Amino acid sequence: MARFSYKGKSVNGKNVEGEVEAESREAALTLVKKKRLKDVVVRSSSSKGFQFGTGIGLKDISRFTRQFSAMNQAGLPLIQCLDILAEQTENKNLSVRIRKISNDIQGGGTLAESMEKHKPVFTELYCQMVRAGEAGGILDTILLRLAAYQEAAEALRRKVKGALTYPVMVAVVASGAVVALMTLVVPVFANMFKDMGGTLPAPTRMVMDISDFLKHNFLYLLFGVIGSVVGLFQAIDKSPKFKFFWDGLMLKLPLFGDLQRKSAVARFCRTLGTLLSSGVPILDALTVTAKTSGNVVLEAGIYKTVEAISGGQSIADPLKATGVFPPMVIQMIAVGERTGGLSDMLIRVSDFYDTEVEAAVDALTSMLEPLVIVVLGGVIGAVLIAMYLPMFEMAGSIK
Repeated sequence: MARFSYKGKSVNGKNVEGEVEAESREAALTLVKKKRLKDVVVRSSSSKGFQFGTGIGLKDISRFTRQFSAMNQAGLPLIQCLDILAEQTENKNLSVRIRKISNDIQGGGTLAESMEKHKPVFTELYCQMVRAGEAGGILDTILLRLAAYQEAAEALRRKVKGALTYPVMVAVVASGAVVALMTLVVPVFANMFKDMGGTLPAPTRMVMDISDFLKHNFLYLLFGVIGSVVGLFQAIDKSPKFKFFWDGLMLKLPLFGDLQRKSAVARFCRTLGTLLSSGVPILDALTVTAKTSGNVVLEAGIYKTVEAISGGQSIADPLKATGVFPPMVIQMIAVGERTGGLSDMLIRVSDFYDTEVEAAVDALTSMLEPLVIVVLGGVIGAVLIAMYLPMFEMAGSIK
């Protein structure tokens, strides 16, 4: 089956466009004609050219949701809201999606059903909350919660990304400085020592051997590192067992593990709390939360919690068995469950852990800065001392 995009005019003269799946262009044309459209044009969706991802970021969706909520609260009809947003959004890819959603709704579909056709852009969580809002007649309230959730999630993602990006960039720069020193500076000293003759100290010979090895095998080492990184990401993406092992390892690392755990707990609590407060049933809410957890170890634990709740257990005990959630979180969830205020308690826990993530990021960066300086200074200092040892010996011999 292939995807085909179509354009045409409805009976009342409005422009209509969308996508269908069919075996061929002729079959797609037949399907489109059943919609009673005139002046139909059908094209293969692949003719749009290659595009990496959807071209729509979380910021675009967050902004769209906030504006959609404001218009909905102002009392504008749903179709009019979508048409205005499609015209004024700066992201052309999102504009096309919004127009397709508007056309689907005009064709008799609900907002949630229309958004589900664009799931790379509108997540399972988004569609579930919109469905609950439509069913309960509180779509404006749901959109407000969605906008607040997305903004908080984006802020959390930026914090974690900033914490992980800094050490990686510093490690790359430090490695580049050491490689440049070993391949450009050390060979100059090595040639000078060879011309002078004599036996060199053991540290100097070791540094020269490493420099010679890097100089002759740098490209092989570079391609080896790139290949290892690509292979690692491929293994994480393709092998569920390896991904489970990797995500478990990320939670146990000395420095990053605490940050990963706190960000995972904050994301879980905010997602589940937002869904429950929007009227989504707890089993559906947990299933959606598992899919958006970002960690397969946590995801497996949440699915076990779903099974336990289906068997009549409370939510706190199965979550405790996962080993991911701290005791304080388990106790807060248990209290919220007993008092009937689980959604509010989860939002409070997520707010607390957002501040914990920020503190963990600050602590991580403050620890890494002196550590990197010490390591880099130690490596460069050891190389320089090794290069100057022969000069010190020559000075002693002259005396």
